[in-house]
Amino acid sequence: MEAERLNSPDTSAILFEVLGHQLQFSQDPNSRHLGTTVWDASMVFAKFLEKNCRKGRFSPPKLKGKRVIELGAGCGVAGFGMALLGCDVVSTDQTEVLPLLMRNVERNTSRIMQMNPGSDSFGSIQVAELNWGNADHIKAVGPPFDYVIGTDVVYAEHLLEPLLQTMLALSGPKTTILLGSEIRSTNVHERMLNLLKRNFEVKNVPKTKMDSKYQHPSIHLFIMGLKPSEGSAETTSHGLDQQINKVGTTDDKCGEDKDGDNSSGADGLDDSGCNEAEEDSILVPNTQNEKLSEWEARRFGSMAARLLRDVRIT
Repeated sequence: MEAERLNSPDTSAILFEVLGHQLQFSQDPNSRHLGTTVWDASMVFAKFLEKNCRKGRFSPPKLKGKRVIELGAGCGVAGFGMALLGCDVVSTDQTEVLPLLMRNVERNTSRIMQMNPGSDSFGSIQVAELNWGNADHIKAVGPPFDYVIGTDVVYAEHLLEPLLQTMLALSGPKTTILLGSEIRSTNVHERMLNLLKRNFEVKNVPKTKMDSKYQHPSIHLFIMGLKPSEGSAETTSHGLDQQINKVGTTDDKCGEDKDGDNSSGADGLDDSGCNEAEEDSILVPNTQNEKLSEWEARRFGSMAARLLRDVRIT
Protein backbone atom coordinates (compact mmCIF):
# COMPACT_ATOMS: atom_id res chain seq x y z
CA MET A 1 0.00 0.00 0.00
CA GLU A 2 2.84 2.39 0.90
CA ALA A 3 4.59 1.59 -2.40
CA GLU A 4 1.43 2.46 -4.30
CA ARG A 5 1.21 5.73 -2.43
CA LEU A 6 4.85 6.63 -3.05
CA ASN A 7 4.55 5.89 -6.77
CA SER A 8 1.23 7.64 -7.24
CA PRO A 9 0.81 10.66 -9.56
CA ASP A 10 0.84 12.88 -6.47
CA THR A 11 4.52 12.23 -5.86
CA SER A 12 7.27 14.10 -7.66
CA ALA A 13 11.05 14.19 -7.56
CA ILE A 14 13.41 17.07 -6.89
CA LEU A 15 16.88 16.81 -8.43
CA PHE A 16 19.45 18.57 -6.30
CA GLU A 17 23.20 18.72 -6.87
CA VAL A 18 25.27 19.07 -3.72
CA LEU A 19 28.89 18.28 -2.94
CA GLY A 20 29.44 16.80 -6.38
CA HIS A 21 26.46 14.44 -6.24
CA GLN A 22 23.21 14.62 -8.19
CA LEU A 23 20.64 13.50 -5.62
CA GLN A 24 16.97 12.80 -6.17
CA PHE A 25 14.40 13.41 -3.45
CA SER A 26 10.84 12.18 -3.80
CA GLN A 27 8.21 14.40 -2.29
CA ASP A 28 4.44 14.40 -1.95
CA PRO A 29 3.24 18.01 -1.62
CA ASN A 30 -0.39 16.88 -1.74
CA SER A 31 -0.18 14.70 1.36
CA ARG A 32 -1.65 15.90 4.65
CA HIS A 33 1.79 16.14 6.24
CA LEU A 34 4.16 19.11 5.76
CA GLY A 35 7.16 16.80 6.12
CA THR A 36 6.64 15.25 2.69
CA THR A 37 7.74 18.39 0.84
CA VAL A 38 11.30 19.54 0.10
CA TRP A 39 11.49 22.97 1.72
CA ASP A 40 13.94 25.63 0.61
CA ALA A 41 15.74 26.05 3.96
CA SER A 42 17.07 22.48 3.69
CA MET A 43 18.64 23.32 0.32
CA VAL A 44 20.18 26.52 1.72
CA PHE A 45 21.60 24.46 4.59
CA ALA A 46 23.15 21.82 2.31
CA LYS A 47 24.64 24.45 0.01
CA PHE A 48 26.07 26.28 3.04
CA LEU A 49 27.93 23.09 3.94
CA GLU A 50 29.14 22.79 0.35
CA LYS A 51 30.53 26.33 0.33
CA ASN A 52 32.41 25.84 3.59
CA CYS A 53 33.55 22.25 3.11
CA ARG A 54 37.11 22.59 1.91
CA LYS A 55 38.70 23.64 5.18
CA GLY A 56 37.65 24.49 8.69
CA ARG A 57 35.12 22.85 10.93
CA PHE A 58 32.85 21.66 8.10
CA SER A 59 35.62 19.89 6.21
CA PRO A 60 35.46 16.08 5.95
CA PRO A 61 38.53 15.55 8.19
CA LYS A 62 36.78 17.48 10.97
CA LEU A 63 33.37 15.84 10.49
CA LYS A 64 34.39 12.25 9.77
CA GLY A 65 32.59 9.95 12.21
CA LYS A 66 30.72 12.73 14.02
CA ARG A 67 27.28 11.69 15.25
CA VAL A 68 24.47 13.81 13.86
CA ILE A 69 20.74 13.70 14.49
CA GLU A 70 18.32 15.48 12.17
CA LEU A 71 14.99 16.57 13.62
CA GLY A 72 11.95 16.85 11.36
CA ALA A 73 14.02 15.43 8.51
CA GLY A 74 11.11 15.31 6.06
CA CYS A 75 12.59 14.27 2.72
CA GLY A 76 16.13 14.11 4.15
CA VAL A 77 18.02 16.82 2.25
CA ALA A 78 19.91 18.38 5.18
CA GLY A 79 20.93 15.01 6.60
CA PHE A 80 22.54 14.02 3.31
CA GLY A 81 24.58 17.22 3.38
CA MET A 82 26.17 16.08 6.65
CA ALA A 83 26.53 12.43 5.58
CA LEU A 84 28.35 13.43 2.40
CA LEU A 85 30.97 15.08 4.62
CA GLY A 86 31.53 11.87 6.57
CA CYS A 87 29.04 12.13 9.43
CA ASP A 88 26.95 9.26 10.79
CA VAL A 89 23.44 10.67 10.61
CA VAL A 90 20.17 9.61 12.21
CA SER A 91 17.33 11.25 10.27
CA THR A 92 14.14 11.38 12.31
CA ASP A 93 10.53 12.35 11.82
CA GLN A 94 7.01 11.27 12.67
CA THR A 95 5.85 7.82 11.62
CA GLU A 96 3.69 9.15 8.75
CA VAL A 97 6.76 10.63 7.05
CA LEU A 98 9.12 7.68 7.50
CA PRO A 99 8.20 5.67 4.35
CA LEU A 100 9.05 8.61 2.07
CA LEU A 101 12.17 9.45 4.09
CA MET A 102 13.37 5.84 3.97
CA ARG A 103 12.83 5.73 0.23
CA ASN A 104 14.95 8.82 -0.27
CA VAL A 105 17.68 7.51 2.03
CA GLU A 106 17.86 4.13 0.29
CA ARG A 107 17.78 5.57 -3.23
CA ASN A 108 20.41 8.24 -2.68
CA THR A 109 22.71 6.08 -0.56
CA SER A 110 22.69 3.50 -3.35
CA ARG A 111 23.38 6.19 -5.94
CA ILE A 112 26.31 7.60 -3.94
CA MET A 113 27.83 4.16 -3.39
CA GLN A 114 27.54 3.28 -7.09
CA MET A 115 29.27 6.50 -8.10
CA ASN A 116 32.04 6.07 -5.52
CA PRO A 117 32.67 2.33 -5.01
CA GLY A 118 35.15 1.67 -2.25
CA SER A 119 35.18 5.29 -1.09
CA ASP A 120 34.95 5.99 2.64
CA SER A 121 34.14 9.70 2.25
CA PHE A 122 30.42 9.08 2.73
CA GLY A 123 29.37 8.53 6.32
CA SER A 124 26.02 6.86 6.90
CA ILE A 125 22.32 7.63 7.23
CA GLN A 126 19.72 5.70 9.12
CA VAL A 127 16.08 6.54 9.79
CA ALA A 128 14.28 6.55 13.13
CA GLU A 129 10.95 7.71 14.50
CA LEU A 130 11.19 10.60 16.92
CA ASN A 131 8.21 12.55 18.17
CA TRP A 132 9.44 15.67 19.94
CA GLY A 133 9.20 15.32 23.69
CA ASN A 134 8.85 11.52 23.58
CA ALA A 135 11.34 10.24 26.17
CA ASP A 136 11.37 6.69 24.77
CA HIS A 137 12.13 7.88 21.23
CA ILE A 138 14.89 10.17 22.52
CA LYS A 139 16.50 7.43 24.60
CA ALA A 140 16.35 4.97 21.68
CA VAL A 141 18.56 7.12 19.42
CA GLY A 142 21.35 7.28 22.00
CA PRO A 143 22.09 10.90 22.93
CA PRO A 144 24.14 13.01 23.23
CA PHE A 145 25.12 13.84 19.65
CA ASP A 146 27.95 15.93 18.24
CA TYR A 147 25.47 17.83 16.07
CA VAL A 148 21.72 18.37 16.20
CA ILE A 149 20.35 19.76 12.93
CA GLY A 150 16.95 20.81 11.65
CA THR A 151 15.56 22.87 8.78
CA ASP A 152 12.11 24.42 8.55
CA VAL A 153 11.07 22.72 11.76
CA VAL A 154 9.37 25.79 13.25
CA TYR A 155 6.11 26.84 11.66
CA ALA A 156 3.65 26.89 14.58
CA GLU A 157 3.97 28.27 18.10
CA HIS A 158 2.79 25.12 19.87
CA LEU A 159 5.82 23.21 18.49
CA LEU A 160 8.43 25.49 20.06
CA GLU A 161 8.48 24.04 23.58
CA PRO A 162 8.58 20.35 22.50
CA LEU A 163 11.35 21.18 20.02
CA LEU A 164 13.38 22.98 22.68
CA GLN A 165 13.03 20.16 25.19
CA THR A 166 14.02 17.60 22.55
CA MET A 167 17.12 19.57 21.50
CA LEU A 168 18.18 19.87 25.14
CA ALA A 169 17.69 16.14 25.71
CA LEU A 170 19.79 15.28 22.65
CA SER A 171 22.63 17.66 23.52
CA GLY A 172 25.72 17.47 25.65
CA PRO A 173 28.17 20.23 26.68
CA LYS A 174 30.01 20.01 23.34
CA THR A 175 26.99 19.59 21.05
CA THR A 176 26.57 22.08 18.20
CA ILE A 177 23.05 22.79 16.95
CA LEU A 178 22.46 23.96 13.38
CA LEU A 179 19.01 25.26 12.47
CA GLY A 180 17.69 26.59 9.17
CA SER A 181 14.48 28.57 9.32
CA GLU A 182 12.33 30.43 6.82
CA ILE A 183 10.35 33.26 8.34
CA ARG A 184 6.66 32.81 7.62
CA SER A 185 5.37 34.37 10.81
CA THR A 186 7.37 37.15 12.46
CA ASN A 187 5.68 36.45 15.80
CA VAL A 188 6.59 32.75 15.76
CA HIS A 189 10.14 33.55 14.61
CA GLU A 190 10.69 36.08 17.40
CA ARG A 191 9.25 33.73 20.01
CA MET A 192 11.52 30.97 18.75
CA LEU A 193 14.62 33.18 19.06
CA ASN A 194 13.67 34.32 22.55
CA LEU A 195 13.14 30.74 23.67
CA LEU A 196 16.40 29.54 22.16
CA LYS A 197 18.46 32.37 23.66
CA ARG A 198 17.39 31.41 27.16
CA ASN A 199 19.16 28.08 26.76
CA PHE A 200 21.72 28.50 23.97
CA GLU A 201 24.33 30.88 22.67
CA VAL A 202 22.82 31.77 19.29
CA LYS A 203 24.80 32.97 16.27
CA ASN A 204 23.21 34.03 12.99
CA VAL A 205 25.12 32.97 9.85
CA PRO A 206 25.58 36.03 7.60
CA LYS A 207 24.56 35.82 3.98
CA THR A 208 28.19 36.17 2.89
CA LYS A 209 28.89 32.75 4.43
CA MET A 210 26.07 31.14 2.43
CA ASP A 211 26.06 29.96 -1.16
CA SER A 212 25.70 33.01 -3.40
CA LYS A 213 22.69 31.50 -5.19
CA TYR A 214 20.99 29.38 -2.55
CA GLN A 215 20.06 32.08 -0.06
CA HIS A 216 17.17 34.43 0.58
CA PRO A 217 16.48 37.29 3.04
CA SER A 218 13.70 35.29 4.70
CA ILE A 219 15.85 32.16 5.23
CA HIS A 220 18.21 32.17 8.20
CA LEU A 221 20.81 29.70 9.46
CA PHE A 222 21.71 29.57 13.14
CA ILE A 223 24.66 27.95 14.91
CA MET A 224 24.06 27.32 18.61
CA GLY A 225 25.72 25.79 21.65
CA LEU A 226 24.45 25.17 25.15
CA LYS A 227 24.92 27.96 27.66
CA PRO A 228 27.27 26.97 30.48
CA SER A 229 25.80 25.86 33.76
CA GLU A 230 26.16 28.20 36.72
CA GLY A 231 29.61 28.02 38.24
CA SER A 232 31.21 26.70 35.05
CA ALA A 233 34.55 28.32 34.33
CA GLU A 234 34.25 27.79 30.60
CA THR A 235 31.97 30.09 28.67
CA THR A 236 30.03 28.47 25.87
CA SER A 237 30.10 31.74 23.96
CA HIS A 238 33.89 31.65 23.78
CA GLY A 239 33.86 28.00 22.75
CA LEU A 240 31.25 28.64 20.10
CA ASP A 241 33.24 31.58 18.75
CA GLN A 242 36.26 29.33 18.40
CA GLN A 243 34.22 26.73 16.54
CA ILE A 244 32.69 29.30 14.23
CA ASN A 245 36.09 30.80 13.46
CA LYS A 246 37.01 27.40 12.03
CA VAL A 247 34.39 27.73 9.30
CA GLY A 248 36.69 28.02 6.32
CA THR A 249 35.58 29.50 3.01
CA THR A 250 37.50 29.00 -0.20
CA ASP A 251 36.82 29.56 -3.84
CA ASP A 252 34.83 27.47 -6.31
CA LYS A 253 32.08 25.28 -4.83
CA CYS A 254 33.68 25.71 -1.44
CA GLY A 255 34.47 29.22 -2.58
CA GLU A 256 36.30 31.95 -0.74
CA ASP A 257 34.12 34.59 0.82
CA LYS A 258 35.58 37.69 -0.75
CA ASP A 259 32.97 40.04 0.60
CA GLY A 260 33.54 41.25 4.13
CA ASP A 261 30.73 41.19 6.64
CA ASN A 262 31.04 44.54 8.34
CA SER A 263 27.86 44.13 10.36
CA SER A 264 29.07 41.04 12.17
CA GLY A 265 31.44 40.39 15.01
CA ALA A 266 34.96 39.08 14.77
CA ASP A 267 33.69 35.55 14.22
CA GLY A 268 31.78 36.61 11.13
CA LEU A 269 28.41 35.87 12.68
CA ASP A 270 25.75 38.11 14.10
CA ASP A 271 25.20 37.78 17.85
CA SER A 272 21.69 39.19 17.68
CA GLY A 273 20.35 36.08 15.98
CA CYS A 274 18.67 38.15 13.28
CA ASN A 275 19.38 41.70 12.24
CA GLU A 276 18.39 41.66 8.61
CA ALA A 277 15.11 42.62 7.02
CA GLU A 278 12.53 40.01 7.85
CA GLU A 279 10.38 40.56 4.81
CA ASP A 280 10.88 38.86 1.48
CA SER A 281 12.84 41.01 -0.91
CA ILE A 282 10.99 41.97 -4.07
CA LEU A 283 12.14 39.46 -6.64
CA VAL A 284 12.22 40.82 -10.17
CA PRO A 285 12.62 38.32 -13.01
CA ASN A 286 15.11 38.88 -15.78
CA THR A 287 13.49 40.89 -18.55
CA GLN A 288 15.60 39.66 -21.46
CA ASN A 289 13.46 36.55 -21.96
CA GLU A 290 15.92 34.66 -19.80
CA LYS A 291 14.69 31.46 -18.28
CA LEU A 292 14.31 31.47 -14.52
CA SER A 293 16.65 29.17 -12.66
CA GLU A 294 15.05 26.39 -10.64
CA TRP A 295 15.91 28.22 -7.43
CA GLU A 296 14.33 31.48 -8.67
CA ALA A 297 11.22 29.56 -9.69
CA ARG A 298 11.02 27.99 -6.23
CA ARG A 299 11.28 31.38 -4.54
CA PHE A 300 8.60 32.90 -6.79
CA GLY A 301 6.38 29.93 -5.97
CA SER A 302 6.99 30.46 -2.27
CA MET A 303 6.16 34.14 -2.50
CA ALA A 304 3.00 33.42 -4.52
CA ALA A 305 1.87 30.87 -1.94
CA ARG A 306 2.32 33.40 0.83
CA LEU A 307 0.31 36.00 -1.08
CA LEU A 308 -2.48 33.54 -1.87
CA ARG A 309 -2.64 32.49 1.76
CA ASP A 310 -3.83 35.98 2.63
CA VAL A 311 -6.39 36.15 -0.19
CA ARG A 312 -9.96 35.30 0.71
CA ILE A 313 -12.38 34.58 -2.10
CA THR A 314 -15.94 35.60 -1.31
